[in-house]
Order: sequence, then structure tokens, then C-alpha cells
Amino acid sequence: MTIDEQFNAIKRGTLEIVPEAALKEKLKKAQDEGRPLKIKLGLDPTAPHIHLGLAVVLRKMRQFQDFGHEVIIIIGDFTASIGDPSGKSITRPQLTEEEIKINAKTYYDQCCMILDPDKTKVVFNGQWLGELMFADVIRIVSKITVARILERDDFATRLAEGRPISMHELLYPICQAYDSVFLESDVEVGGTDQKFNILMGRDLQTHYGQAEQVGLFMPILTGLDGVQKMSKSLNNYVGITEPPKDMFGKLMSISDEMMPTYFELCTDVPMDEVESIRKELADGKLHPMDIKKRLAREIVAIYHSVEAANEAQAEFERVFSHHEIPEDMPELKLSAEDIQDGKLWIIKLLTMAGMTPSNSEARRLVQQGGVTIDGEKISDPSANIEVKDGQVIKAGKLKFARIRL
Repeated sequence: MTIDEQFNAIKRGTLEIVPEAALKEKLKKAQDEGRPLKIKLGLDPTAPHIHLGLAVVLRKMRQFQDFGHEVIIIIGDFTASIGDPSGKSITRPQLTEEEIKINAKTYYDQCCMILDPDKTKVVFNGQWLGELMFADVIRIVSKITVARILERDDFATRLAEGRPISMHELLYPICQAYDSVFLESDVEVGGTDQKFNILMGRDLQTHYGQAEQVGLFMPILTGLDGVQKMSKSLNNYVGITEPPKDMFGKLMSISDEMMPTYFELCTDVPMDEVESIRKELADGKLHPMDIKKRLAREIVAIYHSVEAANEAQAEFERVFSHHEIPEDMPELKLSAEDIQDGKLWIIKLLTMAGMTPSNSEARRLVQQGGVTIDGEKISDPSANIEVKDGQVIKAGKLKFARIRL
């Protein structure tokens, strides 16, 4: 690929490149000198399961690898002990060393589902941040003004509202910036929520006489609810390690309006084809259901296989289009101690089956008409169900379980 072709491929799906001209210059210089660029991504191992939202950033890193550049994943074992305050209105809890190690291992294994492990360098920033003496820290922070730190919206807002800001939080963006100095990174990739931290890296590199890194910012992927960013805590996510049929079913629940964005950020479908899909959907020339199935199939194939994607689609159509039950489903084993007079409270039944995380969520689902037993809708949250061996519970559109006595 020419430099322009590489640049256009990298620009796909990005919200902002700061500055764009510098990225082209770095790509050309790397090609002329025959050396790879150092592409940096920092991950605090706070939530070890990767979903499609984080995969957007990792897939961009993979593009750089495909163009011959070096990807450096920084596992923030040191900074995770601080807790990234980006976008937070309260101080985040600090992780223990054992939690960090477990999460970091899980992160790496999942990252390698997207990145080429032979071209991925993984480092822990505790290797250099943890070795700094207090005098070193003073010298580093002397290069950053308090006014610069307080430009962060979350800090400024908390200060104005009288909510506490701990001193260690003020050091977080400086720690992340020093990572860029230590590694002499050429490009740092992150979500838009990391803009302040990444630009701080550019500032600090200047103070150390280094060429400034380019900041490449990816959009925050909206979750399945169509409102909030994709997040495990909000239960609006698609995990990259989920079974194919679960991924497919979840993706079929997104709104029609979200499909072009998911095609652009989560698949390898060429952009001219994505634009054609966008236009023909708007003109009514394409049926949204057909396109949504293709979207789900494309994404499942990336993380599993084409065969798995086709099987997931067939299972979806069998269950949801033809109103049949899945060929296999989890079983809820009940003992005599679980049942009183042959009956069990519907709310307890749902939570025991793992279909809802709490009684309140189970109650809400029943009241909304989202629960059936052998096809019969249960709408009374106080109902006691006469349980029988082999009954099928359905909660929402995706969850099934078979009762075993």
C-alpha cells in the first residue's frame, strides 16, 4: 500500500487524529528509514472481559500491525492501583495486586484473539513507574502546571461542585504521559475519553525533547440499548468470547439505525459497501432484517468462524423466526428442598436459573410480559408455578432453561 492508502485505511472509523499531517509524516519516515512505528495502547486491567467496544480500538491496532508496525500494549499494573478518573465523578476504588495479575492475564489472552501475538509487545508500567524515586516524580510533575491538569472536565466539574479529588488522581494523566516518554511512542490509540491523557503525553514528550506522538481517537461504541456506551456493568455488551449463538442473538437486538456504525467499526466490510448499505436502507431498498443478519454473521465470523456464524444464524432463525426452542439449553436442577407443595415462586425460579441477576430485575421482566413457561406467559410476579420435569422457561428473547427434577 502507498502511504496515502495506508492513511485512508487507518482513518476508517476514527473520530480524530491529532494532528493528521504528522501521522502521514511518521508513516512516510518509517517507510523511508525501514523502521516500524511504536503504536501504544494502555489498558488498566480493571474489567477483564473484552467486548466489541474495546475491540474497536484493538482492531485499529491490528491495522498498524498489518502495515508492519510494532504494537505495544501497556498493562497498567501501576496505574490500575490509582484508578483512571476519566469521566468519573467519584474516586475509583484501587485494585489489589492479585486482582491486577488475574485481570491482566485474561486481557492478554483475549487481546490475542484480535492482535497478532508475534507482533505484540506487552509491558507492565510498574516496571518503570514503580522504580521512580520521589525526587524523580518531583522533576516530572514540575513540567506540568496545575492549570493544565484542571483543564480536564471531570476534575473541573468535581472541583466546582465541591466533590473531593484525591492527589493521586491528579497524578494519573501524568503517569500515562510518562509511559509515552519512557517508550518513545510514535502513536497512541484510545477512545475519546482518553483524549486529555493522550495529549498530555504529547506535552511531556516535548519537555523531554522527543518527537510528539500522534493521538488517534476512536469513537465510543454505543451498546445494545442504543443509548449508553457499551459496558459490561450496564449489561448492554457483546463479549468477544461469548458463544456464537449468544453473540448473534444479541446483535440482532440492535436498532436499525445503529447498523451502519457497527458495520464500520466492528467489521471488515469495505467502506464503499457500508455507504451503499446505509443509503439503500434509508431508501427502503434493503430489508433491515436481512442486513442485520449479515452484520451479526460478519462479526461472529471474526471471533469464531464462518461455519459457526452460519450455524448461529440457522439457530436464530429456527428459534425466533419459526418460534421453536433451542436444540440445547442450560438445565435448572431442582431438589425436593427447593419446592413447596410442588410449586416454586416465579421470581425465585428465574434467579435460581441465572436468568436475572436480582429479584427486582426478575419482577420487572415478569411485569413486562417477558417470561413464559412452556409457552404460557406469566404476568403475575407473585405467582407460584407448579413445576414439572422438562418444562422450558423463557426469559426475554434470548434466555432459555429446562427444569429438571
